[in-house]
Amino acid sequence: MTIKDPLADAGMKMEEKTWKENCPICLSPFTDKKSLNCKHEFCNLCLQQAKESNGPICPVCRKVFGIIQGDQPDGRMTWTRSSGQVPGFSNCGIITITYSIPNGTQTEKHPKPGHWYTGTTRMAYLPDNKEGNEVLKLLKKAFDQKLIFTIGASRTTGYENQVTWNDIHHKTSLYGGPDSYGYPDPTYLSRVREELKAKGIE
Repeated sequence: MTIKDPLADAGMKMEEKTWKENCPICLSPFTDKKSLNCKHEFCNLCLQQAKESNGPICPVCRKVFGIIQGDQPDGRMTWTRSSGQVPGFSNCGIITITYSIPNGTQTEKHPKPGHWYTGTTRMAYLPDNKEGNEVLKLLKKAFDQKLIFTIGASRTTGYENQVTWNDIHHKTSLYGGPDSYGYPDPTYLSRVREELKAKGIE
């Protein structure tokens, strides 16, 4: 039989009570307490500072509580539908997305304000089925919130001041599997939805 230590039990309850009464960012008693939809609470100033640093993401559970706006330069996203088949998806056509970001000058949001950056034109592919069209709508929402691209060093060329992908993976080839950023890849659509969800796009 296990004998409970009442002092240890009381200590744990006191620690839990202290945790609930203190802001998890500054670890001090709450000042102007702010509660999020996820039920986590913070000092209003602490939350504002965290939001400025990391965007509207709960510092405890990482749930997005607002609209994340990225630093993607201005551009266009268009798409077409065609016959054919995406490997791994039968009885549906192909959605071809075209992203066009022209050259321009970096703003204060970018790594080198006032410097020139090189734009890009990229194509990506989705199956033209129910889930593919749902992902297309989510990608359009992410594009409108300037989350698909950013400015930085190209992973392929190493050149700086380039428009590059920004952690939302795309299939830039119809073939070759995951190693070639292509199909077949049976878990791709669910994975990209999770990446979008992490940025508040759902």
